[in-house]
Formats: sequence, structure tokens, C-alpha cells
Amino acid sequence: MASHISNKDESVSMFENKWLDTLTHMHPSTPLVIYGPVIVYLLYHTYVARQVGMVTVLGLFVAGLFVWTFTEYLLHRFVFHYHPTSPFGQRVHFVFHGVHHDYPRDSTRLVMAPVVSVPLACAFYFMFLALVGAVMVPPFFVGFVGGYICYDMIHYATHHWPMHHRLGQWLKQYHALHHYHNADRSYGVSSPLWDYVFGTLPQRLPRVRGMTNRVEISA
Repeated sequence: MASHISNKDESVSMFENKWLDTLTHMHPSTPLVIYGPVIVYLLYHTYVARQVGMVTVLGLFVAGLFVWTFTEYLLHRFVFHYHPTSPFGQRVHFVFHGVHHDYPRDSTRLVMAPVVSVPLACAFYFMFLALVGAVMVPPFFVGFVGGYICYDMIHYATHHWPMHHRLGQWLKQYHALHHYHNADRSYGVSSPLWDYVFGTLPQRLPRVRGMTNRVEISA
């Protein structure tokens, strides 16, 4: 396992088996390709079924998006940043997330691999189906999956896109604090909401000044 932080767009082999290692490398468009059709199908199903009104659909979508932000925070803080003590646990942690902190600019490992995201998506879908029912789950899950896609795209952007918009630059710098200042804070990638709620905001926040889109970190 690596013990340094590389700021180059480079990778490290995680498995001796080349086929397994290939599965860990993903193009950033992968979530859109896989989950875009899922969203289209669920929206079409919701439209055809016409079992709930538009206001309800919008409310369920927003609720799903909100639940995703909470899920993002919980997964990042308690799963990706769990600190195992056994050699096997440390190896698993490195494969799931530690490699990203050692090679944060590796453009092929910035979105979740389908071998992980698809089983998780299925598990969440059936959990939500049991909780809200077959009528309500399609628009709710659209919001949830849409939030996940936004998370993956924002995560990739914070590492590889210039993000000229002031909000984008703020998020980029906010995530940089997680990588380069304190990995046990700034768990939110698409939003700092739950960091604020649970007291894991960084000790200093990004601050965008002026119209030049320059981001400075406030002390």
C-alpha cells in the first residue's frame, strides 16, 4: 500500500490479477451510462401509472435527493473512513477508499465501480420499496439515484475540472481540505449540510472572493 500522496494522474495496481484490477478503473461517464436509463424508465413508469399527482412526485423526488445527501455522508464517514486495525481490514480499506487518498488525481478511480454501486443500488431500492411502497418508490428512487450521479460527477469535477463557477470552486476547495488538511472532516462532497449538522466542518472554510473566481481558505 502506498504511504505517500501522489498529485499526478496515475494509478497503482491493487490486484495481481489483471482482470480484477481492470474492474477498478472506471470512465467518469459510467454512472450516467448505467443509471441514466434507470432514471428514464422510472420516470416513464411514474408518468404511465399516473397513481400520484405531480406535486407528490416532486416532493418524493426532493425527499429522495435529501436522503441521498445523508447516505453520502454516512457512507463516506463511517464506511470509507472506518479505521481497521487488522492487516486484512487495512487491505480492504485501501481497496475501497485508501487508494483514493494516496492517489487523489487518479482519473480512473474517482467514480464508484459498478461491481460495488449496482448491488448497493439494488439493496437501497428494495429497502425503499419496503418503506414507501411500490407507488411511491419510483420518483423517490429517481431523486436518490439522481443525487448519487451528482455526487459522482461533482467528485470527479473537484479533482479534474477547473470549475470556474464560484460555487464549484467552493466545493472544489472544500473537498481539497478533506484530502490535504484533515481526512476526518469535510465528509460531504456534494454538500456540507451534514458536516454542519454533525460537527465535522473543517476548522477553516473556503471563501470565494471577488469576481475573479479565486478561492481563498479563511483562517
